[in-house]
Amino acid sequence: MSSEKKKKGPVREWMDALVFAVIAASLIRWLFLEPFTIPTASMERSLLVGDFLFVSKMHYGTRTPQTLLQVPLTHQKIWGTEIPSYSDAIQLPYYRLPGFTSVKRNDVVVFNYPDEFEHPVDLKTNYIKRAVGIPGDVIEIVDTQLIVNGETAENPEEMQFSYDVIPNRMLNADFFAEYDINQDSFHPYNGMYVVFTTPQSAERLAKSPVIKEVKIRTYEKGNGDPDIHPDGAFYGWNRDNFGPLTVPAEGWTIDLTEDNVRRYAFTIKHYEGIDDLRIEGNEIFINDEKQDTYTFKQNYYFMMGDNRHDSLDSRFWGFVPEDHIVGKAWFLWLSLDKHKSMFSSIRWNRFFKGIH
Repeated sequence: MSSEKKKKGPVREWMDALVFAVIAASLIRWLFLEPFTIPTASMERSLLVGDFLFVSKMHYGTRTPQTLLQVPLTHQKIWGTEIPSYSDAIQLPYYRLPGFTSVKRNDVVVFNYPDEFEHPVDLKTNYIKRAVGIPGDVIEIVDTQLIVNGETAENPEEMQFSYDVIPNRMLNADFFAEYDINQDSFHPYNGMYVVFTTPQSAERLAKSPVIKEVKIRTYEKGNGDPDIHPDGAFYGWNRDNFGPLTVPAEGWTIDLTEDNVRRYAFTIKHYEGIDDLRIEGNEIFINDEKQDTYTFKQNYYFMMGDNRHDSLDSRFWGFVPEDHIVGKAWFLWLSLDKHKSMFSSIRWNRFFKGIH
């Protein structure tokens, strides 16, 4: 005698649907696409604050999970709290599934911020920049112009710099809006304005009858900045005059000269997975043995923001290891201007725009 299967109650059906949705969303987010929001102006005007985009995990190959104990659909903390959403008690080794392609020069890439050592690699804060240097490239900046392998690099169409704008009267947001400069991109300073904009907009500003002078804010060559990687004060490097510096590639062997230790010791110590390593002066010891050469275990990338004077990037904190790469910035699906309200805040012309 057969008995009829007991029907699920509405609460049970709702819970089953919720569990299924969480699992499906987690798999899609891990394997294929992950939403990302532009929080800062470091990529303006190629990408704007308030842009919502999808990051493709498929292009470069999806990373398998490293931190297993984590609340689904969270990153570092449980939503709306300061409570950690994970435990690092179980950590798996890095592995990446096959992808469609590798990181190409000038790709816009989402990656885990390398210098954030308080979190596991896959739970470090997500950053987005342009990969201006790939493994083996020689990076140099001369008077703000990027040079790659001895040749002038292609500049992003919407690349920005900072300028001193000296007016003959007070200016307001409406004035700057005529030059596609938003309220977060200009600041009054000692009777003038510091403005972040493109060279094309700067030229237009200079032609305005209410503007006396527009001058780019640059650091002179040789004016070393101690915040510049790896040792700006020693080399005399700054954000506008940098290098030359070679981007490490997997299998590249260097002699550990005093200069190479100064350039690459930080990278070797923090990203090459060596447990017993110490640096004494200008020498590197692994397992208590002094090293005369070193061969890199993975590829690295040099990342820069398109807003060249308002971006903390590889010029400041160094190379991005391959195991920190999250995915390729693919396309926008929404864009909201925080300075406007309701429907006027929607930037309709940016919907489903590809990212280049």
